[in-house]
Amino acid sequence: MLGWALVFFIFAILAGIFGFLGIASALAGIAKILFVVFIVLFIASLIFGGRRRA
Repeated sequence: MLGWALVFFIFAILAGIFGFLGIASALAGIAKILFVVFIVLFIASLIFGGRRRA
């Protein structure tokens, strides 16, 4: 999922460079959402994964 966030981030930068402001903001929003979801799932896996081992 972090890979998808990076892909959308790169597309947002490229769209911003070429002047597609509406597309750039939409892609940046998707990248932000995917990044937050990735962080939440990562923290959850650290918490719940640690409990299984103990």
